[in-house]
Amino acid sequence: MKIDPVTVQILRNRIGCLMEEMSHHFFRSGYSTIIRESRDFSCVIIDAEGRLISSPPMFYHATSYYYLARKIMALYGRDNLAEGDIFVSNHPYEGFTPHAPDMAIMAPIIVDGELVGFSAAIAHKADIGGTVAGSSYGSATEMFQEGLMVPPIRLYAGGRLLPDIERVIAANSRQPRLVLGDMRSQTGAVMIGRDRIAEIAREIGAAQLKAALDEMISSAGYEMQAAFACLADGGSKAEGFLDNDGEHNNPPVRMHVAVQVRGGHVTFDFSDSDPQARTPVNLRMPLVEACCFHALIGLMDPALRYSDAARSLVTIVAPEGSVVNAQPPAPCSSYMKSCQRLIDVVIEALNPFFPARAAANAGGSGGSIVVAFGAGERQVHHNQHEIFGSAYGGTATQDGASGVTVHLSNIYVTPIEIVESEFPCRVTRFELIPNSGGDGEFRGGLSFRREYEVQQPAVVLYRGDKTKFAPNGVAGGAPGRRSRFLFQPGQPDEKQMPANCRVELKAGQRYRIEAPAGGGYGDPVKRDVEARRRDVEDGYVSVDSANVQNIQKPSS
Repeated sequence: MKIDPVTVQILRNRIGCLMEEMSHHFFRSGYSTIIRESRDFSCVIIDAEGRLISSPPMFYHATSYYYLARKIMALYGRDNLAEGDIFVSNHPYEGFTPHAPDMAIMAPIIVDGELVGFSAAIAHKADIGGTVAGSSYGSATEMFQEGLMVPPIRLYAGGRLLPDIERVIAANSRQPRLVLGDMRSQTGAVMIGRDRIAEIAREIGAAQLKAALDEMISSAGYEMQAAFACLADGGSKAEGFLDNDGEHNNPPVRMHVAVQVRGGHVTFDFSDSDPQARTPVNLRMPLVEACCFHALIGLMDPALRYSDAARSLVTIVAPEGSVVNAQPPAPCSSYMKSCQRLIDVVIEALNPFFPARAAANAGGSGGSIVVAFGAGERQVHHNQHEIFGSAYGGTATQDGASGVTVHLSNIYVTPIEIVESEFPCRVTRFELIPNSGGDGEFRGGLSFRREYEVQQPAVVLYRGDKTKFAPNGVAGGAPGRRSRFLFQPGQPDEKQMPANCRVELKAGQRYRIEAPAGGGYGDPVKRDVEARRRDVEDGYVSVDSANVQNIQKPSS
């Protein structure tokens, strides 16, 4: 069916606004801080083949929906999906979610008996069982230690809630109120998307809506194809290392990619990456796809619209059983730091194809904490869960941004006011770290430090990276500062902890997160003198630092 481009553009904007509406209602009705503060979730509309219409800000999730929708249709049969059905899954292998705490809710959109698409959302849950509170066990050796595994199953059948599913999920969680509250908020957001698309289908006709969705996906694919056709043929390689597999005495984990461009087609070959790890730094294929597309679009043209039509332009070779294509029952709860490291590697390999947009390593994952508080004056009903950013590396045209989440995540830091009002702790420091960004013609972004004092006994679970391998500079730029996690900073018993650890604290004790910084781009000698002066004036670089020689301290 032919459809005019004006109608396509109007519908594209309506669907984009709908995705924003879904997200707004979800975060406003979420129970846990991971939803209403960090916003670790995404909401999307996909077509009847599972293809993404428009990518969500949380691009980690973007490529998972395609596989989940197709899995549901394969399990239940396309013709057996009924109006009012809603499916749930958190299974990294069966449901293609990034890890067990990420739960997917997906509803088929059926109008007059015809499947026109799906409304869906993926969101992090506060606790889904497993060995440790928060279900993100950095030393897990199999996925069953990471929590309850729910394959794609019906949560609603024909519009009727199946309460036994909720009961099973709640019975396996240390935080059933939070988990069910967030699940129901998420389901409500998915229902909004389902109902709005159904209204549009009834307004213009299901056939015309499906034709418009297909045109949206195809047109984005044509844009990508035209951009890919401008790439020069050639090859490049890069590698990078995780500090370890989650056990600090274990060797580093190697990630390697060989990129080949031939006739506008790009191949990413990860065959020389390490085998899958014993502990949860492993990745699944949808996440590897997200890393590759993110790097390509970011370097080529950030204005390009991603759609699943781009899959035909890229080949990804990732051997089964490798760290970038793990097989069950390999654990994978620490996927975020692995994705961030993989993006650095992919960008390094792609830099020669885009010299005008080349970029140094970002700080990557700034780490995450899950804090379980013990008995004390304040009664705490749930865990403190925070995810941290870092800084971007310098690029061929500008300094890296400081103290931000980088690349795929786009999540928010939890405000100090929320932390202190909901948990028995104080945030005693939250600041950028001077001299942390890698020096260069364009300086790497500065990392941050965030320090806490607990007011009741607590157990802190921390997961981070880049304590051993600093974020690389490129084209002669210096590396960024490595990360640190400190117990009792500034005290006689100060101790630097491993990048994956469990720490027990007494009331009054402190811990500090120091995120990694961005690498520098280009020869530091070429940095503009005025830029160096501004660095000193803004406090980004100290006057006595080696990388600001000959710059005088400004008079007061």
